[in-house]
Amino acid sequence: MAIPDSNLHLSLWKQRLGRVPDFVWEKTELETLVLADNDLIEIPARIADLQRLRMLDLGHNRLTRIPAELGALTSLRDFLYVHDNQLAELPQALARLTRLRYLNISENAFERLPECICRMEALLELRASDNPLTGLPEAIGGLVRLRELHLRNTRLRQLPAAIERLTELRLLDLRASPLTELPDCIRSLPKLEKLDLRWVTTLPFPKWLGELGERGCLVYV
Repeated sequence: MAIPDSNLHLSLWKQRLGRVPDFVWEKTELETLVLADNDLIEIPARIADLQRLRMLDLGHNRLTRIPAELGALTSLRDFLYVHDNQLAELPQALARLTRLRYLNISENAFERLPECICRMEALLELRASDNPLTGLPEAIGGLVRLRELHLRNTRLRQLPAAIERLTELRLLDLRASPLTELPDCIRSLPKLEKLDLRWVTTLPFPKWLGELGERGCLVYV
């Protein structure tokens, strides 16, 4: 079993644990916890004991649910990874993670972006690629600090008009999604640097894509 580098950081990456050892919950001083790639099917409610956590990696497991108690970890601000699991929803309690800056929910079973994410007002980067997403809520416009939005390989056909409120957005990745239209407001996003539409075969590309290129935005089609 891996030995932590310090009292603040613990990595148990790829240890084939099957379950989280009880000793983890006694380390209430932890700021970083990596439990990735361990065939985990459950995260106990005791995770709420780790009140100092800034970074948590639960990726590459077999989780079908996240406990609502994770929402008590209001010190989470650097990253939360739950990618490559079997999640279809997140508890509303995660809306309390208002300091979180990086969230990865890619490679799960989300058909709708959980509303709780739209209340994580400090998010700078959201990765939701490789999910069967069919729609985004209008509430996504609340992520006014967002710089990167990754939606590669989803089932999205449209984007909500609320995208126009993401005025800090630099990168919008829509690769390999069955889009049938793009909202005109994308052309007005003042800081957009990259729009990726590669492998989108269902979209009649609007003429204003050329305008984006002329102002220095990289447009990949």
